Amino acid sequence: MRVGITGHRGLPEPVEAQVRTLLARQLAAYAPHDDLVAVSCLADGPDSWWAHAVLDAGGRLEVVVPAAEYRAGLPTWHHPDYDTLLARSSDAHETGLRESTSSAHQTGSEILVGLSDEVVAVWDGLPARGYGGTADVVSYACGTGVPVTILWPAGATR
Repeated sequence: MRVGITGHRGLPEPVEAQVRTLLARQLAAYAPHDDLVAVSCLADGPDSWWAHAVLDAGGRLEVVVPAAEYRAGLPTWHHPDYDTLLARSSDAHETGLRESTSSAHQTGSEILVGLSDEVVAVWDGLPARGYGGTADVVSYACGTGVPVTILWPAGATR
């Protein structure tokens, strides 16, 4: 089973704790984990939390790199985690794009959806704040027939 991840970044700490709990519950639904593959772009937040959870449970990780400059556009504090996860991945898929733009992020997400049997979306149900956001990924996945499981803590806000 190949499960892609998309989700909001920059969540407040209380929401982060709730989301991590929801991701752990979702992970339990895929037991046994030795055949589970997380597909992630490794952004800070749910992308990386899911990658760690699947690897820690004995699954594998495949990474989608939206652009050659993608890592540089992530928060500096996240770079060590990004590097660690990328090194632990069994495969990395690249878009061939250089600049880390919204369009590149959407292209990467479309590759992620294409590689996935299902997508887990940490999504508040609101429109994307910019092209390539979580809502756009959910819409794309639904439009291509890839099942989406939406996780969002009741009453939580970004």
